[in-house]
Amino acid sequence: PSLIPVLLTMACYSLLSSLTVVFCCLESAAAFSSTNNVPARPSSAVSITGSSSSTPPLLTYPLTQVVSDIDDTLKSSGGVQVAGVTLGGIDVQYERGDFYPGVFQFMWELSLHPVTINQRYYDDNFYEKDSAFSLQLSPPKVAVLTARAEEFKAALEIKDGSKLAKALRRTGELSDVNPTKEWGIGPVLYGSVSEWIIQDRKGLRKFNNFERLIEQDPTGQILQYVYVGDTGELDQEAGETMLREYPEVVKAVFLHVVSSDPPSSYPPSGIPIPSPKLINGRPLVFFRTYVGAAARATQLGLMEDDGLMRVVEEAERSLTEGGVPKGSSKWIDIERDIDMAYRTLEVDLS
Repeated sequence: PSLIPVLLTMACYSLLSSLTVVFCCLESAAAFSSTNNVPARPSSAVSITGSSSSTPPLLTYPLTQVVSDIDDTLKSSGGVQVAGVTLGGIDVQYERGDFYPGVFQFMWELSLHPVTINQRYYDDNFYEKDSAFSLQLSPPKVAVLTARAEEFKAALEIKDGSKLAKALRRTGELSDVNPTKEWGIGPVLYGSVSEWIIQDRKGLRKFNNFERLIEQDPTGQILQYVYVGDTGELDQEAGETMLREYPEVVKAVFLHVVSSDPPSSYPPSGIPIPSPKLINGRPLVFFRTYVGAAARATQLGLMEDDGLMRVVEEAERSLTEGGVPKGSSKWIDIERDIDMAYRTLEVDLS
């Protein structure tokens, strides 16, 4: 079965210099239908209203939809197992259900960046003080690819009232830049019981679900994607396949490096992080914390410098408010990546 393509509508504009263009696209549903695999329209609205002798382009740069795994990516699985089968992942550094410091801010900043540069381009090229033109963009909602079994959806469904959905939504609402109540969880594509039994199928299932997702805009002119997963459940296989098969629409893949080893066993230099690499000219980035991920994203031009600093501040706030002792492995990892963040900013300012 295939997805019904996203409905793109454009209102007609007057020939007498009065123009109203509404380009509605990408307004994300909270979840995909489990019966017909048809999503409600994916997230974000682009609108330009006003009058002028020249018509500005509706979208100069494609928007970014972050596509994310859940367990060990957004929140820790705790490394819990049942009968030798992991319940979502392997990470034991954080307690099961703990959100990773800065994760929501990181995804917000990735989503926000194309909105910012589109607005900047519009202001530089089309803005006139006396013009009635107004450009309004909303960052696309986060799409979710999860190995959670659809057969257990009644118990595992990600609902609008969940802690995860509320945390994402609150990040958009409280943002100092382009705050919105419309950002949060978008389409959710699940796995199945068969992948829980035969674990090696998880990567393929996530890739197949990604192919369903991109049917909302196969051209990549409106939406492009950044995939965020982890190293614990074949997300690397899924991400590398995305880069090999769809480099024209996948901007980058970020993989959270997790371990089943207890923090007490970590070497003084921390868990080794593989070096970034290119697949079809697109980056595959490994990271330990979302501060490190944000630093890499900034280096790649996927995030503003100010956005990087907001991720740093949010990660520090999360650990501080959580009462995490300064000498813990969590602080050590964060502080190491904060150093990388400041080095990144120094290069950008030089």
